[in-house]
Amino acid sequence: MAGMNEVQVVVAHDERATLRVGDVFLKVDADQSRIDVELAAMALAPVPTPDVLWRNPPVLALAAVRGTALGRLGEPSPVSSSAWAAAGAAVRLLHDAPLPSWPGRSLTEDAVGRLDAECDWLMRNNVLPADLVKRNRRIAQRAFRSWAPVFAHGDLQLTHVFVEGDVVTGIIDWSEAGKGDPLYDLAVLTLGHEEHLDDVVAGYGADIDLDVVRAWWSWRSLCAARWLTEHGFDPAAPGAEFDVLRSAK
Repeated sequence: MAGMNEVQVVVAHDERATLRVGDVFLKVDADQSRIDVELAAMALAPVPTPDVLWRNPPVLALAAVRGTALGRLGEPSPVSSSAWAAAGAAVRLLHDAPLPSWPGRSLTEDAVGRLDAECDWLMRNNVLPADLVKRNRRIAQRAFRSWAPVFAHGDLQLTHVFVEGDVVTGIIDWSEAGKGDPLYDLAVLTLGHEEHLDDVVAGYGADIDLDVVRAWWSWRSLCAARWLTEHGFDPAAPGAEFDVLRSAK
């Protein structure tokens, strides 16, 4: 447990910051609409979420959830295959819940246009080889198909799902939740950890088009690169987004 007198910076950039003091997380966000969505989504979600302690704009205080995160990009997961399957089952429970009343914010309205713009930026600035960008651009195209919206988390990174043993104890960071593509959630959850995709799908308990999941891996990695770079993160770190693009088939 973090020391009560110690303030830890969990994440901080020019859009928002999250601090930890003991077992309390303080989320500071100038855009209160994101906090509104987070609170509304946690109230509706049929899965474990953090307890809300108080809200005093621009700060939201949340209690820490028990357990261990599924893992981090570039590192072996510290939890079992059964824990990943439990995460898949929790996601299915969320996706089967009634739709929220607001639209999702995880994807832009023009996902194709955003993809084109980000690929152009990557090649124009020599961030990645043009052939690698173009190959992943073709793979990402598979994600653009008809789909039925579900109650989606919208930013279901593996660091946002906590487990104890094979039980999900909490899912955090709901500010992108809304109506969304179920396979996008599954893709974000398994990004960089393809070895656990089968576990998640087994827990999810439905037929999944794995080509679409892989397409969203490419889309997410291409479209996140500029934002990550501009906000102090490193998509070129081992096992991170650029490695995902290199391994795409």
